[in-house]
Amino acid sequence: MDLALFDFDGTITTRETFPDFIVLATPPRRLALGKLLLAPLVIGYRLGIVPATLVRKRIVKFAFDGVDEEGVRGAGEAFARDALPQLLRPEAMQRIQWHQARGDVVVVVSGGFDLYLSHWCGRHGLALVCSSLESVGGVLTGRYLGAQCAGAEKCRRVRERYDVAGFPTVYAYGDTSEDLAMLGMAHEKYFRWQKTG
Repeated sequence: MDLALFDFDGTITTRETFPDFIVLATPPRRLALGKLLLAPLVIGYRLGIVPATLVRKRIVKFAFDGVDEEGVRGAGEAFARDALPQLLRPEAMQRIQWHQARGDVVVVVSGGFDLYLSHWCGRHGLALVCSSLESVGGVLTGRYLGAQCAGAEKCRRVRERYDVAGFPTVYAYGDTSEDLAMLGMAHEKYFRWQKTG
């Protein structure tokens, strides 16, 4: 039995799902205002000047600070059911099924939220390591619960949950620089579906 670690956005899916979820889950007036106020930050990210983790942190704060958790959870379930199936890469799903047929431990390791990933992974029989939002008394604070699950944090969380050294072979699949540390843990590495090691 081996360990297979899959990034989600851009690896299992054809594109980033974070923006789509934000659009679905953010109250409409707040979304409209956020598009204006956060535009410089998003442009900076697209130009490679602003790190993705900072952009996500600011967007999450603006979108969810003081918002009812139950409504966002409902949006996450709907997003997993209605939006994600259209965004899946056939080659990714085939590779996941290949690992499952071998009896491997298959884990989605993502900076995306458990609000939707837990539903999707549950339907596909996959373990999950990902980001979560902080909530106090049923109201979101607009902060992450702990660190974003990106970069070195992906490795830390995987090692916290699994005895990585106990697996004969570790596979890892990713598509951005935020996945490179996780790929560094693996015996067999796939970056943008090209084998690199």
